[in-house]
Amino acid sequence: MPNPLKRILQRPIIWLSNRFSSQPSRPQVFASLSRLQEEILQGKRHSGVVIPFNYEQDRFIIFSDQHKGGKDGADDFMAAEQNYCHALRYYYGEGYTFINLGDCEELWECTPAKVMAANHATLQEEARFQQQKRYYRIFGNHDLQWHYKVPRLQFLKPIFGKKLKVYEGIILQTQYEQTEFNVFLTHGHQGDLRSDGNAFSKWFVAAVWTPIQRFFDIRADTLSDSFELADRHNIMMYEWSMQYARTFLISGHTHKPVFASLDHIDRLTKQLERARSKGNEAEVYILQKALSDKQAAYAGKQFVKTMAHPSYFNTGCCCFSDGDITGIEIAEGFIRLIKWRSGDTGPIRVVLEESPLYYLFDQMT
Repeated sequence: MPNPLKRILQRPIIWLSNRFSSQPSRPQVFASLSRLQEEILQGKRHSGVVIPFNYEQDRFIIFSDQHKGGKDGADDFMAAEQNYCHALRYYYGEGYTFINLGDCEELWECTPAKVMAANHATLQEEARFQQQKRYYRIFGNHDLQWHYKVPRLQFLKPIFGKKLKVYEGIILQTQYEQTEFNVFLTHGHQGDLRSDGNAFSKWFVAAVWTPIQRFFDIRADTLSDSFELADRHNIMMYEWSMQYARTFLISGHTHKPVFASLDHIDRLTKQLERARSKGNEAEVYILQKALSDKQAAYAGKQFVKTMAHPSYFNTGCCCFSDGDITGIEIAEGFIRLIKWRSGDTGPIRVVLEESPLYYLFDQMT
């Protein structure tokens, strides 16, 4: 089919996919996330675990939504594989703990055996973290099979070993000025009526969407441009997080990266005050320039603070068709939204947004 005709037909096809593959329900999202958080805090290890951490010292990298497939025309991960593997080697060498936040494999479109065989080298990069006890896995809607023991033993054990656990969620727990804060991590499909264990959606993706995707060459980042759909679900998860004091939510699923506190000027001002109080002249100089640049950029503009309660983050995804991947870092007392993209000399890490954790903690108390 000629390319112009493909482009004309892409829009109704994407609408059809959105219409039948995702339907987040606010009551269901709220109930499912609350249920999961409570089970983890109560110590129900079949749901997840609580991990104590030092927010100034420990390092985490959180990626989601690789959708590793069968290396065919419907495989969204292939273009991003080089950047992803390079990023994992970087984080392994820097001592990060890797949290894989779900939809790691695309098991709606492919059999587990096909995915494992096609992505053996990439899975080995992930398994190195497991060997160092620096790896946690969470299942999503597209790799829900890993929640069950038999497929885990058959397909994951040969690569990751018998001690690998796959959870629905994880809570990172830390202390700031004698106050406890929780970072709740889960894939984010909970409460999505078309994704939360829904057999019809799985059939639709395998039998209808995948052949269409191969033919029209439609990729995940094309779908993520559907702002009404993705933003609606992100907003629901943000609103859920607002109910809980001293709790941050990090999810994936929507393929749209979200970074909570967007008030750059307020954040930079508080960082500058802190640097001055500590007599850190080098940091003061850097922050003064950054603050001046932001003030100039916002001059004469009405700034809208979209998340006054800075409690929600989304990793984005690792399957953009241009090879870019996005994720969330927690390191050196900061939380960062990062991107790895292809550069002239190889993959490049780019910080898209960052905030000191103390700033977020202060806003939540």
